[in-house]
Amino acid sequence: MQYSNRGRRAALWAALLAVTGLAACQQDARLPEKPPIIVQTETATLTDYAPTVRLTGEVRAQVESELSFRVSGRVAERFADVGDHVTVDQVLARIDPQEQQASVTAAEAAVRAAEAVLRQATSTYERQKSLLARGFTTQREHDQAEEAFRTAQGSLDTAKAQLGTVQDQLSYTVLRAGVPGVITARNVEAGQVVQAAQTVFSIAQDGPRDAVFNLYESIFTRELANPAIELTLVSDPAVRATGTLREVAPTVDPSSGTVRVKVGIEQSSAAMALGAAIVGEGRFQPRKLVVIPWSALSSTSGQPAVWTVDPQTKAVSLKPITIEGYETEKIIVRDGIQPGAVVVIGGAQLLRPNQVVALAKGAVQ
Repeated sequence: MQYSNRGRRAALWAALLAVTGLAACQQDARLPEKPPIIVQTETATLTDYAPTVRLTGEVRAQVESELSFRVSGRVAERFADVGDHVTVDQVLARIDPQEQQASVTAAEAAVRAAEAVLRQATSTYERQKSLLARGFTTQREHDQAEEAFRTAQGSLDTAKAQLGTVQDQLSYTVLRAGVPGVITARNVEAGQVVQAAQTVFSIAQDGPRDAVFNLYESIFTRELANPAIELTLVSDPAVRATGTLREVAPTVDPSSGTVRVKVGIEQSSAAMALGAAIVGEGRFQPRKLVVIPWSALSSTSGQPAVWTVDPQTKAVSLKPITIEGYETEKIIVRDGIQPGAVVVIGGAQLLRPNQVVALAKGAVQ
């Protein structure tokens, strides 16, 4: 009897499972198919791409001079500091002149001694000429007197030349500006011992000004549409000027990896003072490139890519691209997208290769 009850229970459970499975199958059959993902698209077209480069630099003098003493010594006085405007003959510093003054004194004494020797030799020579004319001396004594006279004359010339040299050295103990301009650097203080030719002051000479920029070398691969560079003062954008490329450094700065470029400022205003921050703007020659929204950017194997849609099958595929540059909400594509390609610009997050999609209303069909 127990066995019979167990058999009936098993049969009942099998019947229930069969009914449940059949109902589930019928329910699945009634479920509608999942609709395709709707994406936004845009047709790729070639655009005249003329990028603008904006860089910040500073105003510098076209000519900067480094001043130094021509003699060594201890700095006795300093009369100028950074930021001072100086004139041509303005004294900037002095070296203690005791050593040079002593040399001048010794040279002056040597000149006086040479003059005395020359006077004596001249008198002897004139007397020998007179005696020889009257036959009261020999030719030998006359020649010796003449030789002594010539020697004394040469000694005096040498002493005078030496005096001139030491007088010049004395004058070198006073450092003058030599040119009008503004002191941009000072490397000396009173009491400091300096060597000859050691830079003491740097002067930005009055006159034309440059806007100096540090550019990355890749910028030089493109050509400017206009050689004129628009310059704007950072502190006051209303102050504007125009400049032209004047000088490009022949080497790359190893510390920054940049190239120094100097743009000559045409008719700069007084507001563009030395050291002022300035913005330079230039536009490159236009090129035909594809420009797409930033939302289209995806990646494949770590490289930039975009999803494109086959207009016939509506299937998507991932295309690697080469990017020329980035702009606000835009991507400039150098290679990888052909004009006329349908690019997914919205809804690409859940796509997979060969997936069939639906185009959003208003998109390219």
